[in-house]
Amino acid sequence: YARVWIPDPEEVWKSAELLKDYKPGDKVLQLRLEEGKDLEYCLDPKTKELPPLRNPDILVGENDLTALSYLHEPAVLHNLKVRFIDSKLIYTYCGIVLVAINPYEQLPIYGEDIINAYSGQNMGDMDPHIFAVAEEAYKQMARDERNQSIIVSGESGAGKTVSAKYAMRYFATVSGSASEANVEEKVLASNPIMESIGNAKTTRNDNSSRFGKYIEIGFDKRYRIIGANMRTYLLEKSRVVFQAEEERNYHIFYQLCASAALPEFKTLRLGNADYFHYTKQGGSPVIDGVDDAKEMVNTRQACTLLGISDSYQMGIFRILAGILHLGNVEFASRDSDSCTIPPKHDPLTIFCDLMGVEYEEMAHWLCHRKLATATETYIKPISKLHAINARDALAKHIYANLFNWIVDHVNKALHSTIKQHSFIGVLDIYGFETFEINSFEQFCINYANEKLQQQFNMHVFKLEQEEYMKEQIPWTLIDFYDNQPCINLIEAKMGILDLLDEECKMPKGSDDTWAQKLYNTHLNKCALFEKPRLSNKAFIIKHFADKVEYQCEGFLEKNKDTVYEEQIKVLKSSKFKLLPELFQDEEKVLSPTSATPSGRVPLSRTAVKPAKARPGQTSKEHKKTVGHQFRNSLHLLMETLNATTPHYVRCIKPNDFKFPFTFDEKRAVQQLRACGVLETIRISAAGFPSRWTYQEFFSRYRVLMKQRDVLGDRKQTCKNVLEKLILDKDKYQFGKTKIFFRAGQVAYLEKIRADKLRAACIRIQKTIRGWLMRKKYMRMRKAAITIQRYVRGYQARCYAKFLRRTRAAITIQKFHRMYVVRKRYQCMRDATIALQALLRGYMARNKYQMMLREHKSIIIQKHVRGWLARVHYRRTLKAIVYLQCCYRRMMAKRELKKLKIEARSVERYKKLHIGLENKIMQLQRKIDEQNKEYKSLLEKLNSLEITYSTETERLRSDVERLRMSEEEAKNATNRVLSLQEEIAKLRKELQQTQSEKKTIEEWADKYKHETEQASMQSPVEETKQLELDLNDERLRYQNLLNEFSRLEERYDDLKDEMNLMMPVVNYQNQVTFLCAFLFPSLFPFFTHSSASFCCGSGILLDFVLFFLKQEPSEKKAPLDMSLFLKLQKRVTELEQEKQSLQDELDRKEEQALRAKAKYESLKRQELESENKKLKNELNELQKALTETRSPEVTAPGAPAYRVLLDQLTSVSEELEVRKEEVLILRSQLVSQKECNVLNMSFHHHHVSLLYFLNTFLGRQSPQDYHMLNEDGELWLVYEGLKQANRLLESQLQSQKKSHENELESLRGEIQSLKEENNRQQQLLAQNLQLPPEARIEASLQHEITRLTNENLDLMEQLEKQDKTVRKLKKQLKVFAKKIGELEVGQMENISPGQIIDEPIRPVNIPRKEKDFQGMLEYKKEDEQKLVKNLILELKPRGVAVNLIPGLPAYILFMCVRHADYLNDDQKVRSLLTSTINGIKKVLKKRGDDFETVSFWLSNTCRFLHCLKQYSGEEGFMKHNTPRQNEHCLTNFDLAEYRQVLSDLAIQIYQQLVRVLENILQPMIVSGMLEHETIQGVSGVKPTGLRKRTSSIADEGTYTLDSIIRQLNSFHSVMCQHGMDPELIKQVVKQMFYIIGAVTLNNLLLRKDMCSWSKGMQIRYNVSQLEEWLRDKNLMNSGAKETLEPLIQAAQLLQVKKKTDEDAEAICSMCNALTTAQIVKVLNLYTPVNEFEERVLVSFIRTIQLRLRDRKDSPQLLMDAKHIFPVTFPFNPSSLALETIQIPASLGLGFISRV
Repeated sequence: YARVWIPDPEEVWKSAELLKDYKPGDKVLQLRLEEGKDLEYCLDPKTKELPPLRNPDILVGENDLTALSYLHEPAVLHNLKVRFIDSKLIYTYCGIVLVAINPYEQLPIYGEDIINAYSGQNMGDMDPHIFAVAEEAYKQMARDERNQSIIVSGESGAGKTVSAKYAMRYFATVSGSASEANVEEKVLASNPIMESIGNAKTTRNDNSSRFGKYIEIGFDKRYRIIGANMRTYLLEKSRVVFQAEEERNYHIFYQLCASAALPEFKTLRLGNADYFHYTKQGGSPVIDGVDDAKEMVNTRQACTLLGISDSYQMGIFRILAGILHLGNVEFASRDSDSCTIPPKHDPLTIFCDLMGVEYEEMAHWLCHRKLATATETYIKPISKLHAINARDALAKHIYANLFNWIVDHVNKALHSTIKQHSFIGVLDIYGFETFEINSFEQFCINYANEKLQQQFNMHVFKLEQEEYMKEQIPWTLIDFYDNQPCINLIEAKMGILDLLDEECKMPKGSDDTWAQKLYNTHLNKCALFEKPRLSNKAFIIKHFADKVEYQCEGFLEKNKDTVYEEQIKVLKSSKFKLLPELFQDEEKVLSPTSATPSGRVPLSRTAVKPAKARPGQTSKEHKKTVGHQFRNSLHLLMETLNATTPHYVRCIKPNDFKFPFTFDEKRAVQQLRACGVLETIRISAAGFPSRWTYQEFFSRYRVLMKQRDVLGDRKQTCKNVLEKLILDKDKYQFGKTKIFFRAGQVAYLEKIRADKLRAACIRIQKTIRGWLMRKKYMRMRKAAITIQRYVRGYQARCYAKFLRRTRAAITIQKFHRMYVVRKRYQCMRDATIALQALLRGYMARNKYQMMLREHKSIIIQKHVRGWLARVHYRRTLKAIVYLQCCYRRMMAKRELKKLKIEARSVERYKKLHIGLENKIMQLQRKIDEQNKEYKSLLEKLNSLEITYSTETERLRSDVERLRMSEEEAKNATNRVLSLQEEIAKLRKELQQTQSEKKTIEEWADKYKHETEQASMQSPVEETKQLELDLNDERLRYQNLLNEFSRLEERYDDLKDEMNLMMPVVNYQNQVTFLCAFLFPSLFPFFTHSSASFCCGSGILLDFVLFFLKQEPSEKKAPLDMSLFLKLQKRVTELEQEKQSLQDELDRKEEQALRAKAKYESLKRQELESENKKLKNELNELQKALTETRSPEVTAPGAPAYRVLLDQLTSVSEELEVRKEEVLILRSQLVSQKECNVLNMSFHHHHVSLLYFLNTFLGRQSPQDYHMLNEDGELWLVYEGLKQANRLLESQLQSQKKSHENELESLRGEIQSLKEENNRQQQLLAQNLQLPPEARIEASLQHEITRLTNENLDLMEQLEKQDKTVRKLKKQLKVFAKKIGELEVGQMENISPGQIIDEPIRPVNIPRKEKDFQGMLEYKKEDEQKLVKNLILELKPRGVAVNLIPGLPAYILFMCVRHADYLNDDQKVRSLLTSTINGIKKVLKKRGDDFETVSFWLSNTCRFLHCLKQYSGEEGFMKHNTPRQNEHCLTNFDLAEYRQVLSDLAIQIYQQLVRVLENILQPMIVSGMLEHETIQGVSGVKPTGLRKRTSSIADEGTYTLDSIIRQLNSFHSVMCQHGMDPELIKQVVKQMFYIIGAVTLNNLLLRKDMCSWSKGMQIRYNVSQLEEWLRDKNLMNSGAKETLEPLIQAAQLLQVKKKTDEDAEAICSMCNALTTAQIVKVLNLYTPVNEFEERVLVSFIRTIQLRLRDRKDSPQLLMDAKHIFPVTFPFNPSSLALETIQIPASLGLGFISRV
């Protein structure tokens, strides 16, 4: 059933499918929505209009909306949504309109590679793009000789400015500029300036353009940019003084505040944006991701580029800062009718200082106004509210005038002095606007859109009419909406604008009275004018897009645009020069840009330039209203647009929240209705919207025809088929080249085609399924029989096995049962015995336990009874002892009493005295003895005291002496410690060095090991990497060579032009100028060291000869000879000076060498003495150590200790000596640098020469310059100086390099000496550790090694000297021979004037001494004839067919051999130079002819190979015959000329590639993509209004066969010319790369080419190319690999694209494609038939997720201009030179064989 669209309040339109056929008269449709819900849709009972039908799926996502079969609003909306959301495509064609949807995201589709891809392409061939529109405009301008315009419109935030910017960038890139002033850069530089002063942040857009602009980009006759002009419309001045919530003022104010800290802005006294009233009202001073300070830098750079000087820039910033400070001026109310400004108010003071006006005057006129009556003038104070409004009006007026001034200066900077031939205008203008409250601004905007829509409708209608007329279709008038009534309502007599102007002139006019006039004039009289029901101050206009209600309040004030004249007069009297400039033209020129106080300025002052006003007309002109001015500027714009061919870009805003790739259907439909896209659709649908060429129709619907219906005439075939398929003849029309269908007919044909294909598929499926089922049945039957046979055999075997098992089981049962019974008996018997044993054991244990308890109880009783007895005994004993103690105490007391009585008696005392006397006598004797002993001891003590005192004195002196030695020991110990630390430090450094050395050695061994392993494991990978590096180096070198050849060609072209421009009579002026100006001015700058280089290389002479060669010699004989003699004399002087400088340089070098030799000898002597000293010290140390082994040896003051101190001292002295050596070396390096100053001085003279030329040219006035340059002499001088400059720079580089090498060698010597020193120290340390015998042996071994090395070095030097002597002897023989020839008189004098061709570069040709062989001889005067006949006038085709390949190369080489035989270096040089210049001339003349370029590439390579083969070098002589070896060059080494020829061959190869590319480029897309090699696979889908290039093989269309034929032609030509096989492979590889890159790039930019069937076509085409490679044996050339990205892209189109496994397979398969290319192909994939499915967005996300870690280039397109580096492998020839015959057809009769 059919699918339809039904209205929906949320999604606008919803898709549904009919469940039941519709029959006329049905009131309800049974529908099912996409989500599965059933619905009854009621038809409108009045109109009975059916819902619109939905297009087939294969038409969804088309590039052009007019390709849709059903053209209506839901189809357009759905197609745009699918392209935007699913395919991420923001551009879509709608007939002649490009619809651009803002993605709110940066897309990589605007690079220079994309620009190059769209350049030169037809508009329908590529996917929709702003570049395609720009290319179409550019192409039509050149083709039709008619000016173009691109009209970009849309809402704020829809991307208008960006689209216009990209269009201008396209023109700037594609066209270039006609002058060297880089006009295109200036055009693009105007964008940042205009954005800063005219763009602001709004709620809808962060960078919203608050004005409209029309930029005319001018082109010259060659269609190169020469200038531009800008007109601006409706600047929104109200934004200067007021911003809504979340909005900002113009960017420039915030840029100023962000840069306030800069020193130059200090005087502006700026601050944060939140400080100023005019920048803080929106509350959003910062934009995410935008750095205002950086943007300020960009703005200033753009101003500088456009010629706005720094002083003017500061003036602009000063005025802008003044506006900000003016906004902070506050007023205080005195009463209800007057106000005042506080005294010395800071903001006003700053404003007046910045503006240069008086504070009192400005303060006065901000609070007062002047009223003038018929009789008197008086000043009236104003209220605070009026003062604030007047302040804001003044700020807006200043800003508007500044805006106009900047636009005027930008236009002056972009203005061109060259006459403009044509222009392309880019109109960036606001779209239709409707808000809740609409005022004067919206009225003007919508009025402008009405005019633009009328022009758009007329253009669309005109194109449709032209198409019908061209195809001779009966023309029926198509009804389309004409909005002329609406325009009349606004601008006609007594229209809205007219009544508004009239009301403004009334003394008491107001918004209310104007509204009443509108009601009285238009209400009920004009259907487009209405009055709101609930308002008397508003009106409604029915615009083409929608009804809009306008509020009348403020219309009159905004239309008048009132600013107090007294305030303007104060500003005009400013001392600040820039400020009066803003107002000076107000009274003289009508200013269409003066605009509403709260609105936008209509048109910039540069837009309209009327004739100069007559006196007395000024005041009248000045009083024109804003509406009147805007109407005039709009009429001027419409006149401009009507005089051009318009191209339309409609920008759509997908959502209001700036979400990337989010589509709001309601907002989109609203904008589509407003911008006229749906009107275009309606006009197209009213006639015959679908159009097919006969061939496309036949190709698409061939399946609906039978074989008998196909006739030779495609047109008649299509007519016959259509009459059968569509019975209603009104549904289609036959034109001359196309068939026209009404809406829906293509969908009907697609349905019939799909049904036919479905029926064919079903039939094929039925047959194949039957065959498959029969095959399956036969296989199953055969398998069943086989299975049965095996099953029955298996069953029989199983039964026999069962019987055997049964018998065996019975036997097993018998034995098993017996075993079980016996086992059971044994278990019972064992259990019984076990139970008995357990029971008996249990009883015995119980009895034992009882006996044990009885025994233990008896023991317990025994111990208890004993304890009780012991306790009783201890108690009894204790009591007895106590009684004894008491008794004994009593008895002791009694005894004590008795003793006390006895003690008191006399007898006791007597007994005691007798004992005491005896004791006294004994004591007396003891005392006497002790006295004697004391005396003897006293004598001994005295003698000891005497002895002690003497000993004490002696010990004291010893102590003092010890203390002094201790201090000395301490000092020595400290010194030893410091020296030990130093030694430890040195040893540590040595160990570090050794460890580093060991680490490096280990790393080297490891690296060597890894390298060996890698070389063993993967030599192929390493080789590939090396080859890649080599190719990169080659590519860089060859790119530089290509650039050099391009500059050389440019130089030759300019020289030829100058030669043509200079007449013969001006030669005397030229020479006079040369002598009078050049030499006196320039020679002083060459008199110093630069002269040695300049003259030594011959550049000055060549420079002079460059001028002398401009005329034939016979016309300038007398003058030239005198001039030449002067020059020769000057050259002689300079050569003498050069010789003196050279001698001085040699002398300096000899001095340096002598100093070096002397230094080395001194160094050697010093090392020897040092060695001896170390040996002596070592011997001393050994002696000291061997003398004693006692501990005192190591004590301070010991001999060994002192020897060690001396050793350390010598080490420190040695370090000092090393430091001195380093200083000596540094001084020598400084002296070397001073010597280099002489060689560097020519650079300073060169700089002074340039300064002289600059000052000389700078002093000349324009008239003097033209008089001086009237014959081109100055240019010639400049070219000569450039040549001299180049040579001097090259020599500077060489000298610099030589000095750097010398410096490196000296550094190396220093390093080697350091290493030698370290080695000596290491040997010393090692020797100290060895025993004495081993030390002597080691020192001897070391000495032997050193002497051996010195001996070897001396032998090498001797060999070198011998070689030098032999070489000099050979040269001496050659010079002797030459001297002999000179004496005989055989040497010819060659005048410099006879040199015809310039040498490529000075080449030193060393001579060889070889035997002479046979060759070709020619006279020197025949050289030009030889070059002319053999190179310049040779036809490649005749030579290639009739003669041996490479014959010219062989002939030239044989001539070179003869010159070599004659030992004539001048002849060799002249011949080689003439040959190279001749080849360059031929290629310049016939460089676009493939045969010529191929021929000379082949011959240049052969000539190069001959120079190598016969050079005499062993590497090139391996494959030579003995005879060929005899033909080698004998006197000259031409290795440097081989390099020159190699460079020439590279240039020829690159030229050959360019020729190939130019020939193949038109064929590739048509043959590889568009042509259907496999007929009927894809068919052609409907294409819409913008037709693609036909992909059917019409006559003149390129096919794959065309490409292969061309490849065959290239290959056969190269083979005929004898080109090297390796070189042919490289050319073929480059050709295949171009084919693959161009095809893939086109595929990535064409949605219609990304389908399954196209992938099959591409793979087939690639297979055909591979087959061609196989046929030519070129499969190993690497050409197939260059097609790998294209092959993978074709495979990507064909593989399954659904599951995760598919995603994994795609990621692994497409390794030659970048992530961007894979995603792009998947996004572009489009089904051609209903059987294909689209790629889901989720699948593309999966691919992106899997590829996120892949590191590849983000670039989408391949570089089709890339040229692989070329190599010329040596290919020796087996042809013998003596066998070559010279054909008479070459005209070389003057050459004779020798």
